[in-house]
Amino acid sequence: MGTLDSRFIAQMEHLLWLYSLDYDCDYPVVCFDERPCFLIGETVDPLPMQTGQVRKEHYAYEKHGSCALLASIEPLTGRRLAQVHSRRTKREYALFCQALAQQYPEAVKIHLVQDNLNTHNASSFYEHLPADEAFALAQRFEFHYTPKSASWLNMIEIEFSALARGCLHRRIPSIEQLSQQVLALVDERHEQRIKIHWQFSIQAARNKFSRHYEKMNDDNAASLCPNT
Repeated sequence: MGTLDSRFIAQMEHLLWLYSLDYDCDYPVVCFDERPCFLIGETVDPLPMQTGQVRKEHYAYEKHGSCALLASIEPLTGRRLAQVHSRRTKREYALFCQALAQQYPEAVKIHLVQDNLNTHNASSFYEHLPADEAFALAQRFEFHYTPKSASWLNMIEIEFSALARGCLHRRIPSIEQLSQQVLALVDERHEQRIKIHWQFSIQAARNKFSRHYEKMNDDNAASLCPNT
């Protein structure tokens, strides 16, 4: 967790307010991030699976590089989108945002929650699209940034944990295989509309981090519950 200073708290409360809003199809709230995936191959074939036993892998393995999983989730509806790329540059970010905008053709503005990576802004659009297309794409989004070192405030991290348990924890040797497996799992979860029920509210944050609020401003001492 980053330093809980006034900047952190301001950004945190803004996101918690955003998460508390009622569903509005004109202004969907979507959480996005990128995750590196390492391509790992076997040097010894795994032992054949037997009934009632887990699949066993040899400790030795081969590294085959890495790739990037870009993914988003709309927590209130369970809508998902994912892409696998060999790298994660401004180009891949622009491509993903184009696909995301197409997923919400009727939305007035997409509230996009993301971290402060230097690719996560409209400059990526202008470097890889004609100016008129870049401007039009930028108008589809309102960017909301998590505080530094606060990935736990981005609900896509919950989805990444589920994907890791579902397939990414296994050794997958090629980007083609990884893409096939992870995108199939994302499609399945998308079709099932598995939602995320966020519980952490502004009031909960003020109670949990009360001493940081009091340190920031003495006037908070009278209104906040002690951290128990």
